[in-house]
Amino acid sequence: MTDLSLPLPPPKQSGGLPDKRQVAASFSRAAASYDSVAELQRDVGSQLLSCLPGDFVPGRWLDLGCGTGHFSRVLSERFPAGHGVALDIAEGMLNHARPLGGATHFIAGDAERLPLQDSTCDLIFSSLAVQWCADFASVLSEAHRVLKPGGMFAFASLCVGTLFELRDSWRQVDGMVHVNRFREFGVYQQLCAASGLKVASLQTRPHVLHYPDVRSLTHELKALGAHNLNPGRPGGLTGRARILGLVEAYEQFRQAEGLPATYQVVYAVMEKPL
Repeated sequence: MTDLSLPLPPPKQSGGLPDKRQVAASFSRAAASYDSVAELQRDVGSQLLSCLPGDFVPGRWLDLGCGTGHFSRVLSERFPAGHGVALDIAEGMLNHARPLGGATHFIAGDAERLPLQDSTCDLIFSSLAVQWCADFASVLSEAHRVLKPGGMFAFASLCVGTLFELRDSWRQVDGMVHVNRFREFGVYQQLCAASGLKVASLQTRPHVLHYPDVRSLTHELKALGAHNLNPGRPGGLTGRARILGLVEAYEQFRQAEGLPATYQVVYAVMEKPL
């Protein structure tokens, strides 16, 4: 088991997804504020856990993209006899998670190049992390390599349609990239089918959060480290006129509960054949 704490090589880029080094830096900066605004993340991870078979008891599990370690601690409580590995690309997240416990090992590493030996994990659990990986086929290949026969890869990710209200509102203001891009659900279906892992379940469900105003939404995205990281995003400060334009456009989506922000979440459970 190797610690990948050295600088990452230049990442593969696909479909205009963010540079992973920028993703790592952004989430490292957000480590201290992340849990205070992570309602969606906790909800999605809990639903992903509920997708696992009730009688499934892994001996060794990997929390892939562990963030602040919330679900590493949940996995430790659910599988007290198991041994956990928490892995994240963001050193700042690991530094926050490590003293809180949960996993036996905390490792800096990349989901596309896992620093783990072949056939060493019974479960790979990954909630809202792999959407940042440009080469998702490599993520699946690495999961197949690291899992023991009969082991499971459970992941939750985001697909096209996420934050469409924010994207459409910005589109009325200017033509620049203001919202993170995500893969289409059909791409997840194709790559999972070709991965060599058996697809036990693969579906998408919308999660809708509501905010009193646009500022509350954008503040939360920044606190999560999930604000706009895309190539082509505007540089510098956003002018007052454009902000007012965004607010006016987003108000068209207002509901009784507030301004909606939709997340299209992909849930998958896959098994390595015996």
